[in-house]
Amino acid sequence: MKKYYFIITNLLLISLLISCKNKKLTEVVEVPLPTAQEKVTIGFPEDVKAAPGSFQLEKLPYPYDALAPTVSPLTLETHYSKHYLTYTNNLNKLIAGTEYENQSIENILSKLDINNADLRNNAGGYYNHSLYWKSMAPDTGGKPTDTIASLINRDFGSYENFVASFKAEATNQFGSAWTWLIVDKYGKLKVTSTQNQDNPLMRNAVIPGTPILALDLWEHAYYLGYQYRRRNYIDSFFNVINWKKINENYEASQRKRY
Repeated sequence: MKKYYFIITNLLLISLLISCKNKKLTEVVEVPLPTAQEKVTIGFPEDVKAAPGSFQLEKLPYPYDALAPTVSPLTLETHYSKHYLTYTNNLNKLIAGTEYENQSIENILSKLDINNADLRNNAGGYYNHSLYWKSMAPDTGGKPTDTIASLINRDFGSYENFVASFKAEATNQFGSAWTWLIVDKYGKLKVTSTQNQDNPLMRNAVIPGTPILALDLWEHAYYLGYQYRRRNYIDSFFNVINWKKINENYEASQRKRY
């Protein structure tokens, strides 16, 4: 009798274990999947403030969605409120209490020690992005007018030649870089590029001059919208060039010469 009781008890235990196991497997299989995508909230450029210091953020003259589809809202927000803000804050920390604290950014760039990587990168990052924002505007693009149009024809032969030269220069850059339209010391327009956060104002510039138009070729400037298709970003940049501002930049560069 005890033998049968033992067998029956074991059978009940085995049955219970199988039941629990099946129940556990069922629960794992039936975990519900997410039904909604996470939403990304885009902020406002006027809410972004640098820490107190010699330099503040260049005010973004348009909302984050103004340059779409050339520059996506998320790209512009991340670029302005994260990358640019970091360069600005770092620059202020680096020059606090130094000879550069009360100097213009142009003077800092022309005088800094090229071997001082921290100052070189952050001062360059601040200046380069400040010009980049002003190089673009919504509802612009197309051919330039005013003085800058005549100068482009004089120095490149035609607007089409300038576009081809600028695009070729930008496309040929490998990795993180900037492509520029500059005014050299003779007042002539030239296209050139620099690596990392260098620019033509620095003493190590291969082709020195005053930048009047800037194109950011770092991946963070385009990757969210274009992924590996950087050439498409370069092409689209011409749809948002603020030629009125570029003309003003040229005229300002000439006033500084005299």
